[in-house]
Amino acid sequence: MMTLLLDITETKAQLPASKSRKIILATAGILSALIVVAALGGYLYWRSFAGTPQYSLALLVEAARRNDQAQVDQIVEVDSIVDDFLPQITGKAVELYGRGLSPKMIARVSQVATPVMPALKQRARAQLPNLIRKKTERFDSVPFAAMVLGADRYLDIRPSGDTAIIRSKLPEHSFEVRMQRNGSGWKVVGVRDDALATEIARKVGQEIIAVASNGGAEAAGDRLGIKNLNTILQQAETIFR
Repeated sequence: MMTLLLDITETKAQLPASKSRKIILATAGILSALIVVAALGGYLYWRSFAGTPQYSLALLVEAARRNDQAQVDQIVEVDSIVDDFLPQITGKAVELYGRGLSPKMIARVSQVATPVMPALKQRARAQLPNLIRKKTERFDSVPFAAMVLGADRYLDIRPSGDTAIIRSKLPEHSFEVRMQRNGSGWKVVGVRDDALATEIARKVGQEIIAVASNGGAEAAGDRLGIKNLNTILQQAETIFR
């Protein structure tokens, strides 16, 4: 009888401990499941940015930091950017130095710039990483993921189908970037930067206006020969340093 009573007492004592273990195990299982779900959700959330314009822009900034020209060329269509940006420069050149010119003379300005296009594109391709580093130096210490996730703080990103317009929200860095879908990513195909266009126009605008005024497009090839062309490009290059 005494033995039976002892067995019953031990069984009752063991019940709370067994129940506690079950609760602990169940809680641990739930927490583990929550961690796995959170990790999976975080991964899927991060992966959702991989095909966005801001992800490609962050890749571009990283490539410029490493001076990775091949990666930069994959994300930036230099020819398209120069074609898009040159009219902004010539427009600023007319605004700064072409007051009083006739409409016919103003029309010649863009024609005068044509001979410098191939060399300008080549120089732009070489100097683009420096320009990107200069424009994004305030983000030098920002990790890649933070640039992607925090892009909305600094950029107004408006995708529409296979194109996207990105504008700066920072008053001191006013610019607009036009991007186009390129496979699973995006490529920069156009830039509007009033401050940069003005800066370049101050470097080369007087020469362009002088050529247009003194000879027009027909004489541009002679007037912008190798010597003059190199001088103009060297002057323009200083803004990228």
